[in-house]
Amino acid sequence: MAELDVDAMITRFKERAKAVKERPLPPVAGDERRNFIEQAQRDFMDFAIIGDASWDLTDGVLTLRVDLSGD
Repeated sequence: MAELDVDAMITRFKERAKAVKERPLPPVAGDERRNFIEQAQRDFMDFAIIGDASWDLTDGVLTLRVDLSGD
């Protein structure tokens, strides 16, 4: 297995979440605009969840732990 830097991976997800949040809205209207905004919201949520994860690697199994309690 190639060397896996989980901390670097999580940092990349944090950076992706930030980039999605700062992504400018292209000049689209109507359904295309709504679709773009909805996709950006999903992308942000996905990237932010992984970006907030803690992790453990045991016996070759990577476990990401995500606190969804809001605390």
